Amino acid sequence: MLPGNLVDGLSPHARVATAVLPFVLVMVARIVWGKSRIMGWLITLSTVWFAINVLMAPYSAAMRQDIRNLTGLWP
Repeated sequence: MLPGNLVDGLSPHARVATAVLPFVLVMVARIVWGKSRIMGWLITLSTVWFAINVLMAPYSAAMRQDIRNLTGLWP
């Protein structure tokens, strides 16, 4: 099983949670432990993780099939 297939099996709510939860946890950690270089790096990494999840979400198997179906509509 490829890692991409694991994401295809998740519900939409679980996909949102996997994108948002790391960022929320880092924000809570920043409030608890304050500003530091490590917190800055963790915020950067969690923001990149969120962006990757948001940008790659349309490329699930179902979305790829929908895009292929759209190209067949035009002559």
